[in-house]
Amino acid sequence: MLDIKLIRDQPDFVRQRLATRGAGDEACVDELLKLDEQRRKLLAEVETLKAGRNRASKEIGALMGQKKTAEAEAKKAEMRELGDRIAVLDKQALEAGAARDQLMLRLPNLPHESVKIGKTAEDNPVVRVHGEKAAFAFKPKSHVELCESLKLVDFVRATKLSGSGFLLYTNWGARLERALIQMLLDLHTGGHGYTEVSPPFMVGPQCLEGVGQFPKFKDQYYGVVEGDKTVEMGKLYLVPTAETPVANIHREEILKESQLPVYYCAYTPCFRGEAGAAGVGTRGMIRVHQFDKVELIKIVKPEHGYDELEKMVANAEKVLQLLGLHYRVVLLCTGDMGFASAKTYDLEVWAPGQGSYLEVSSCSNCEDFQARRMNLRFKTAAGENKFPHILNGSGTALARLFVALIETHQQADGSVLIPKALQPYLKAERITA
Repeated sequence: MLDIKLIRDQPDFVRQRLATRGAGDEACVDELLKLDEQRRKLLAEVETLKAGRNRASKEIGALMGQKKTAEAEAKKAEMRELGDRIAVLDKQALEAGAARDQLMLRLPNLPHESVKIGKTAEDNPVVRVHGEKAAFAFKPKSHVELCESLKLVDFVRATKLSGSGFLLYTNWGARLERALIQMLLDLHTGGHGYTEVSPPFMVGPQCLEGVGQFPKFKDQYYGVVEGDKTVEMGKLYLVPTAETPVANIHREEILKESQLPVYYCAYTPCFRGEAGAAGVGTRGMIRVHQFDKVELIKIVKPEHGYDELEKMVANAEKVLQLLGLHYRVVLLCTGDMGFASAKTYDLEVWAPGQGSYLEVSSCSNCEDFQARRMNLRFKTAAGENKFPHILNGSGTALARLFVALIETHQQADGSVLIPKALQPYLKAERITA
């Protein structure tokens, strides 16, 4: 969440930065400040009354010592009334604080000053382009055609099993998906210095709140219960991304400065309802309810946050370079950024069969926004507790990587060539019918 002190001290700056997102969140600042001021006044009055009660307690003791029982009892009656007043004010302060905090949880992060002001993806500037689009002497097939002819994915039976928006990988398709995951994990742990973790695939709501996915986007995720115990709904959720559990590993901890930076890498399946999203329910692998992803997480000192972001983007780019894929890096504008992000780069890979770019990685610096929500701090050498920057990035996401790979490396005879970097994992040079 945002720093309440920043909102108090620089409300106009906060309004201006929120306004660049184009979602109208700046209108909440006045209400938030009103609740905050109400809470602070109530707490100040409570402290004054408590100080008076402490003085009165000493007076009552003195009166009792002087055998002035009647005066002491009268004073006690006053203190009971004062205690009732304190209890009322405490409750009001608690309610004002809770209302303020709920509003704070719904405010997005402030875009970094280097982020372009814009409304939609059409306003995202292209930072760089790598390689050339694949050229074919034949009409390239779509991934759906390739998956069906090579029996990589059984779309029909997947729908029979789980409904629309799910995939059933088969034979070489299942092996290719597994090979890609293993290659990505080995690259990031062996080549880029990340520590691999394997987190739970279900987490409590506090983890979703910590990374900014709750409460605003609660309708997009899957809650789970044991059996028919619907009373337990809301206790656990399927992870929408490995970011959710992995970024929360050190929640409510105070790390030593010497422990930073922390680099984590994790594979998980990802589960998303994609509420209201176009494309769910259509054939193919572009937008589905369950997909695999290798996620990168960094916890770093604030002064290193943006250098570490550039390194993370380079780590994700390396995947696409090794697989011989044409891609571009775009900087998301203020209106297209995620809720928790201060700055985000997307990696979009070219899929010839689609004739379009597909996002396979999104790398973000959330600054201290998530750290505040999960109360993660580090202690400096001077003994000061500070909030670190938390970064997340896809390193990368499947199934879109799968799509771009088979569409880019398809051959005239209908087979798919396997890039050299992937061959040791798949143990094949080509996939044929």
